[in-house]
Amino acid sequence: MHRILVIAPNWIGDAVMSQPLLAAIKASHPHAVINVLATPWVAPVYRACSEVAELIEADLRHGQLQWGLRRALAAQIKKRNYASCYVLPNSLKSALIPWLANIPVRIGYQGELRRFFLTETKANSPKTQRIPMVEHYANLGAPSRNSDAAIRVPQLTPTVSALESARSRLQAASIQTNALVVLCPGAEYGPSKRWPAAHFAALAQSILKANPTASVVLLGSPSDRAISDAIVSSTAFEDRIFNWCGTTSLDEAIAIIGMCSKVVSNDSGLMHIGAALQVPQVAIFGSSDPNHTPPNSAKAVIISLQLPCSPCHQRECPLGHLNCLNQISPERVFAAL
Repeated sequence: MHRILVIAPNWIGDAVMSQPLLAAIKASHPHAVINVLATPWVAPVYRACSEVAELIEADLRHGQLQWGLRRALAAQIKKRNYASCYVLPNSLKSALIPWLANIPVRIGYQGELRRFFLTETKANSPKTQRIPMVEHYANLGAPSRNSDAAIRVPQLTPTVSALESARSRLQAASIQTNALVVLCPGAEYGPSKRWPAAHFAALAQSILKANPTASVVLLGSPSDRAISDAIVSSTAFEDRIFNWCGTTSLDEAIAIIGMCSKVVSNDSGLMHIGAALQVPQVAIFGSSDPNHTPPNSAKAVIISLQLPCSPCHQRECPLGHLNCLNQISPERVFAAL
């Protein structure tokens, strides 16, 4: 049996954008078994990827070597006799496990002096000529398949259990999915990617006022809950707006987004999930580059002011004004929606 291991990236959006690589691998090796090593944080994305036969979850933390854990994982993985491994993160430590496991073919991009640990390396594109991340990951796969544009569009399928859980929660709240708008006010990278909470509140007010059957659900991580509470309290329709940030699992959030009518988000992991589920969406960009990490969907509208100071790729506005987001009005987003 031909077994292939993929070392997953650590960000939700990157995990979504890596799905076309899985599709390319599966197209080139239709009878192969593809397993993914991922952190619990991004594992739900791969549960929604039909190409993945098995997930190996491990609490591998950013910036930590965790030598003992990596050696233990390598010993476990070595017993599975993988034929090849794709290492998606650029760090040296991400290449250690497949090297320690003695997987014969280890493929990844050059980075952090790790050539010794990989058997096949590819050069990263220059920062001044960044290609879309979907292409960045897909280019590690079979070149013949990468010429097919369709395979570069991420596609997710919510799990059956997640769908059942999401339906129960929506029904308990008397939410009609055909009039449900999901707002995603968070972005883990930092404030320079977050449209102001007051703007999200004004948008929610417009949505609920325009359609008496509409509902708004706010999705995100526990760190987004306070911002979302402020959004809810600023609307006059508190019986039809729900702050579920931090109270839904990512599996459930994927299912809820897949059932809703529209999504509005910052450039975030949930934005990429909405795109991969082909839900109509408005994606708001501030400090990041919509050419590098766009929502890969024909149903997505991107709003980016393209100011001279953006994209700066900073966690916080270096000029202190955040005009790239503050100057995107709720009226403009509502019109696009």
